[in-house]
Amino acid sequence: MTDSRHSASTTTIAVIVSLLCAAGAFAQQADEMQTVTVQGTSTSPALGLARQSGTASRLNLTAQELPASVDILSADTMQARGDLLVKDAVTRSTGLTDISSPGNGVAYSARGFTGNGSIALLENGQRPQVGSGTATYPADPWGYDHIEVLRGPGSVVYGSGTTGATINAVRKAPSRTSSFEAMAGIGGGEAVRAGVGGTGALGEHGAFRIDAYADHSDGFIDRGDSRHGKLLTSVHYALTPDLDLDMQLDHLEQKPQRYFGTPLVNGGLSRALRDQNYDVSDADIHFVDDKAQARLTWRYSPALTISNELAYMKARRNWRNAEYYHYDASANVVERSDYIAIHHDQEQTGNRLEARWNNGANRVAAGWEAAVINFLHTNNSPYGGSSTVAPTGFDPGVFDSPDPLLPNFSTHTVTTAFYVEDAYSINDSLLLLAGLRHDRYKVDRVSLLGAAGFSSTLQANAARLGLTWKLAADTSLYGQVSTGSDPVTSLLSLNLANSRYKLTSARQVEAGVKQSLAGGKAEWTAALYHISKDDIITRDPTNPALSVQGGSQTSRGAEVTASVALAQAWRLEANAAYTDAQFDQLLEGGNQSRAGNRPSDVPKVSANLWLNYRYRGWRASAGVRYVGERFIDNANSQTIPAYTTFDGSLGWNYSRNVLVQLNLRNLTDKLYASTSYSDSQYLLGDRRHAELTVQWRY
Repeated sequence: MTDSRHSASTTTIAVIVSLLCAAGAFAQQADEMQTVTVQGTSTSPALGLARQSGTASRLNLTAQELPASVDILSADTMQARGDLLVKDAVTRSTGLTDISSPGNGVAYSARGFTGNGSIALLENGQRPQVGSGTATYPADPWGYDHIEVLRGPGSVVYGSGTTGATINAVRKAPSRTSSFEAMAGIGGGEAVRAGVGGTGALGEHGAFRIDAYADHSDGFIDRGDSRHGKLLTSVHYALTPDLDLDMQLDHLEQKPQRYFGTPLVNGGLSRALRDQNYDVSDADIHFVDDKAQARLTWRYSPALTISNELAYMKARRNWRNAEYYHYDASANVVERSDYIAIHHDQEQTGNRLEARWNNGANRVAAGWEAAVINFLHTNNSPYGGSSTVAPTGFDPGVFDSPDPLLPNFSTHTVTTAFYVEDAYSINDSLLLLAGLRHDRYKVDRVSLLGAAGFSSTLQANAARLGLTWKLAADTSLYGQVSTGSDPVTSLLSLNLANSRYKLTSARQVEAGVKQSLAGGKAEWTAALYHISKDDIITRDPTNPALSVQGGSQTSRGAEVTASVALAQAWRLEANAAYTDAQFDQLLEGGNQSRAGNRPSDVPKVSANLWLNYRYRGWRASAGVRYVGERFIDNANSQTIPAYTTFDGSLGWNYSRNVLVQLNLRNLTDKLYASTSYSDSQYLLGDRRHAELTVQWRY
């Protein structure tokens, strides 16, 4: 039955590919016909196949050259679609699904794998280690030039925890050419936002850039206020003609919406409870991140460049909430429990020394990475406290737990890694990309409540071998095999029970095609992949009370992405992903087999479609987002229904420097769940709303 489903899905993908080829041929034919000049700005290629990518490789290969699946989301694309959060933009890329919650900060599902232990989040190539499954930035796209999404294992480049995808937000760089931009917006949910950014010369040999952003919203629910703010600073200075210094200093603060979902009523979503917030009145979620970075780049010769990058990051995260809700239909009340208070203190210092050789047909990068991370976890375990409130019109009460907030444990983690990548142009048509990486993690844990501490050392090796075959200047086929690893849990919060486990191992085989037609009027890519992951945690078949490594999971699928100029003022952008993921071996409580089940939070099908129009001073776009049905648990006992949302935007260039844009979201006011927080409560997506923004660029 699985094979028949896969065959049907492959047929569907084949039909989509055929349509895209036909659209590309139409664009090619249109390019060859006599053209009529239209005064206006046509949309630019959205896939960026000719653009260099620093996320999938350290050798700055273009997306067309890379034997891997990469999406590049430009700032212009995000602005035109009205994406106000990074997760809005990322989930419009191919096969990425948002599973964020107040507990994990920002999290995604990709290629059958989920969460911050399998999908890595980076900013300018720097990756903070994940503390207790939580990642908090990048959150909004202001100040970023583009976002790159690498699908599939990226361990050769960034180490463990990248089996599903790697997401990298790339900053706008300082420039000696002065420029200034600003944005202000108001919208539904009492949303107010503003951003400024500027760059210019610094002395005779330097340049600076500063970006600042702040927003506020009530999130369309009671007591749903959220606030975000950040300051990003960058400096580039040429110390000598061959030696550059780049520095960054950032401060970010977030107070996300204190909302942990809406309880299900008779097993489904209730529109009557859509605006309700069942958290306590004095609930708190607060994230503070500080970062500093300095990089020296020495161009020793035209072929050899050596760089050293030193980075420091400090994160403080705080939660105090009533997080579990259950609707009792017989009494018509909502029962609240899990009064949880948690505090994270995380400090990370890392260094990356790298050499790059670019001489003729061969390009090589080799490096050494090291980091020290100190993590302190404070909580009020076992998280007691409970209360009962009416479904509507209730007094939310205050946080009242019988359990004191105490320092629980601290960990000291030392990571080291060595890597090498080689891109060899066999001839004008064939490019061979190979890479190796070795990671070592040493974790020392100290209990602050009198329990035993421990020391654990984990190691992983990763390899990648890919071949890109350029059939023509604008068409290439590729194939790659790669390996990677994920931790069984967050390394920084490794406990005694998990300390005996090794890292999981993953293997991927992928093949695909990339093509640009009619001088970029049409671009499309397609990929087929198979990923297997071993050593996941399962139950001992002979002793169900004992957890062991021995479970396995596979994921296979197909992905298509395209951008086609239908006419000079019109562009169609589309992507679709089919994911057939299942557990091959997994035993859970009571030795219940989950073999053949789909992992939680993984939709079989997701897709996006955008139609863009630009003419003279006007721009408009309309988009559709589809996410298929997902299970909330590995037992596949309960589902999150599929949903389709419709969005749009309308922009007007008041002048050469001023753009006024109206962004419309969830036009049909669809009631849908973005993810689950428990089997009795789901987090709801935003209701229908509009936002008006004004942008200045000088």
